[in-house]
Amino acid sequence: MKKILLIVLALGFGYATFAQAYQFKIDTKEQKRVEAPAIGIEPVQAIAITKSQTEKKDVNPTGDRDVNYVSVINIGTSANKYSYGYGGGQKSILWTEQDMNTVTHFHRMGGDLDVGGYSGDLGYDISTDGGLTWTNMIEVYEATDNGGGEYYYDAARYPNHGIYSPSGSADPNDAFVTYFTPNLDGSNSDGDTGWGGYSFGVADIGDNNVKTKNLRSSVGNTHQNIPDGFDITSTGEVWVVDPNQDWTSGSLEYLGEIIVNRGTWNGSDFEYEQSIIDFEMLPDVALPAMVKVAFSPDGMTGYIVALGDNGSAEEISGMPSYYPIYWKTTDGGDNWSDPDFIQLGGEHGIGGIVYNHLTDEKIAELFEPPLPAREEISYTTAFDFDMAVDAYGNPHIAIVIGPTGSDAYSIITAEGYIAAVDLFSKDGGESWEVEHMGYPRTFRGYFPDDTYSEDNRIQITMNPAADKVFISWLDTDLEDEEDNQRPNIWVRGFDPITYLKTNFGGEDGPTNVTLFSEGMWQAYFFIASAVCFENDGVYTIPFSYMEMDLNDDVAPVQYKYITDFSFDLGADFTIQDVEDNVKEGITEVSQNFPNPFNGETYFTVTLSEGSSLDMDVYTLTGQKVSSKSYGHLSTGTHTLTIDGSNLTSGVYFYTITAGESKVTRKMIVE
Repeated sequence: MKKILLIVLALGFGYATFAQAYQFKIDTKEQKRVEAPAIGIEPVQAIAITKSQTEKKDVNPTGDRDVNYVSVINIGTSANKYSYGYGGGQKSILWTEQDMNTVTHFHRMGGDLDVGGYSGDLGYDISTDGGLTWTNMIEVYEATDNGGGEYYYDAARYPNHGIYSPSGSADPNDAFVTYFTPNLDGSNSDGDTGWGGYSFGVADIGDNNVKTKNLRSSVGNTHQNIPDGFDITSTGEVWVVDPNQDWTSGSLEYLGEIIVNRGTWNGSDFEYEQSIIDFEMLPDVALPAMVKVAFSPDGMTGYIVALGDNGSAEEISGMPSYYPIYWKTTDGGDNWSDPDFIQLGGEHGIGGIVYNHLTDEKIAELFEPPLPAREEISYTTAFDFDMAVDAYGNPHIAIVIGPTGSDAYSIITAEGYIAAVDLFSKDGGESWEVEHMGYPRTFRGYFPDDTYSEDNRIQITMNPAADKVFISWLDTDLEDEEDNQRPNIWVRGFDPITYLKTNFGGEDGPTNVTLFSEGMWQAYFFIASAVCFENDGVYTIPFSYMEMDLNDDVAPVQYKYITDFSFDLGADFTIQDVEDNVKEGITEVSQNFPNPFNGETYFTVTLSEGSSLDMDVYTLTGQKVSSKSYGHLSTGTHTLTIDGSNLTSGVYFYTITAGESKVTRKMIVE
């Protein structure tokens, strides 16, 4: 891979004193990123490390509800809750292969199904009938290097995995499970024990006696830690990315680089080569919040995305924020572009964020007068994300966004201000759009206290054809919960070509997956597969989560699998309205009809009192392309026309204004 040099324009200028241009008037409940290594909090020399310390304990019993919206079954177990990871643990733990009708679940060993088993060993659960029945706890990796004592230097943690078939066969018995995981060899630590090693290998699904185990320590100035990003391409390569963080002094020093691991099949195993992408951050940013990698179905177009601040994006109202920064390849990873970035807010931001993330009421509720203009409101991402690349080679970033808080790099998490979104491009990253998928009520959960935390854990799933997007997250919707302590899994589907989205019971909003199931309010640390099953327009999305004792860090956990959650293309995907901002005057504005249209389209508006009425049409990037005044209209319902003859094909917003009332709808021009 070609080494990429990043020139950060802001270096040498430093930070000006952080002084926000406006004042908040509510309790914003803002949150900052949990300091690294939140994902790796598990003690590395004490609890749950030595095999002798692993013992069987009872887990929480399931609920006694007799109404199931989805079916939930037990799969594997583990010695403790750390397998899925804290503080952004969206690893590749569930893997789906449509042609094989197979899904695998990869995890650390131990627990009720492996009594006396060790949490540093690895295994997987597998279903070859689409997730209905399972074979569990197939061990593929054993920690053996204890240096003559109790501590195991090759103890595995937080694994990524996938399925690879060298022959391209649809028979899972001809395929391999391949894994990539950090271990505790201490080569990136200030002592003999700690992070620094990688473990990787394969296991033959048809013959579990055929398996490999490889170890790699940190060497020189390359300091391995806990990789977040993992993908297997259709060309048979494995990609793993990890920020270069030096812990050998006992404190974090981010070295301004991303470690890129590229695995190539040699006939019996994957061989990995390492390279570096330079990625300097501004001085006040300790390190990227998360780094991911994903490739398109053809295996040629790929993106590496990091959350951080390298000085490229315009800082809005003097408020430093996180934003996505990305590199692109079109030749299967041989060469990567220079870094580019996504401007979230401001005059040059994404129109769907700047003009549609907050209603006028929310702005008035949040800020002290004088209220800022929409272009003056700073937006930030949260601290973890997921990504995929669609069939057209376009990236999709599943992420939570919200206004920047009063502290640098914080996000306002008060109810109604954060949104789970799909940030996506339709032109290979030249321009960006946003689709709001839902507004989580809560943001961060604590298990059981401030020491261990997890945010919404947003994830992305695509169908096998890679032309539908499903974004899922955790949220607690109980009124008596201030934090995300009793989560359900929420999900929404989206078609980036037609802009159809799924609804819930006919209502414009996401679907609560675990509603009325045994996972209701306890779908802790869930995982969504990167690919779903598809059959005749029905998309069945694999989900798993942990059943665990919140107050005991080392109690065994039971993994749960949801067998039958699905969306139907014909029944569940519809054009959804943009949120209304109705005060007085406008009672209702219809969706335009026909839609999509070519030439003219119509809509009806109902006024509760006479008012002058205006309409503005915007592109998805917020550019106003037409305006029309309908003059003073009387009380009642009126049918009005939109002339789209001068509009190019695409998606637009039309905003109807009457007095202080404003309603926005989305329309499609063919």
